[in-house]
Amino acid sequence: MNQLSDDIRYLTRRALWETDNLIACVPDGLWNKRYDGIPMWKYVYHTLFSMDRWFINPKDPGYVPPEINTPDRYDLNVEPPEDEILTRRQIDGYFAAVKAKIEGYIDGLTDDMLSEFPENCDMSRMLLILGQFRHWHRHMGIIYGFIVEDTGKWPYVLNMHGRYPGGGIPAWYE
Repeated sequence: MNQLSDDIRYLTRRALWETDNLIACVPDGLWNKRYDGIPMWKYVYHTLFSMDRWFINPKDPGYVPPEINTPDRYDLNVEPPEDEILTRRQIDGYFAAVKAKIEGYIDGLTDDMLSEFPENCDMSRMLLILGQFRHWHRHMGIIYGFIVEDTGKWPYVLNMHGRYPGGGIPAWYE
């Protein structure tokens, strides 16, 4: 029985859908808008980069950053120059790669693996997954807040057992 890993698969797929929806809900007019000196796209990129790097193994010796990465691009403590921009197309491509990577990982996950430590890592797989859920959703909440403040509209969020909305992405609360 793999109850824990089944639960992780269930919640991870829901979180990936919410992330996809959230990115699609960012209005074009907010994509480059700065919040505390940081453009919206960088908040999105930071979230994705962390998912990519930390969900499975932050110490993976074979990890290769995405082509769109530059030094400090993921760092929310570093304000990028005004002319530095990541496009939606770049972010959408990166999200698709991160999603595929995470889904491939969780598809092979078993309960026994959760207490194991990935290569070169001092944290268990369970700790990495829980830690990344904490970080991932913290930043999603920040992005939601910016969108709600600027538009007055709420991107749709899946609850524990709620249905995926009809009509596709982007999905908003009515």
